[in-house]
Amino acid sequence: MCEEHKNTLCKEERLHGRDAVEKLFKDAGSRSMVAFPVRVVYVLVPPQADTCVNTRMLVSVPKRQFKRAVKRNRVKRQVREAYRKHKHGLIEAVSRIGERHLSLAFVWLDSKLYDTSVVEKKVEKLLLRIEEKLTQEKTAG
Repeated sequence: MCEEHKNTLCKEERLHGRDAVEKLFKDAGSRSMVAFPVRVVYVLVPPQADTCVNTRMLVSVPKRQFKRAVKRNRVKRQVREAYRKHKHGLIEAVSRIGERHLSLAFVWLDSKLYDTSVVEKKVEKLLLRIEEKLTQEKTAG
């Protein structure tokens, strides 16, 4: 099982399955924000009984942006690593909400490769903005 403060990204934290992904992208309550070249789509969902984590993520790099799988895999690795390093504040914000879990997807927008430090700053910025939105919604609602 995953521990909350471990700096890992275990299998349970990965969003997978057609139904879960479709719910994320087609749900009316899903939100989106951009820190170019990364776009994040997120939605609060009811908790699942089979998981111990309260946030699940996926990374999508379209084949249209990078034809070669090596480049797509590099970008996915960069985004996953940045999420792994900076996810703890987001996990705590979601746990303060209570009975809701967070599903999120990172989508790559540019057809150019970036340095890992740039990708990490953009992902961190997006995670902080999501964290702020969740705390605003909790205090307002």
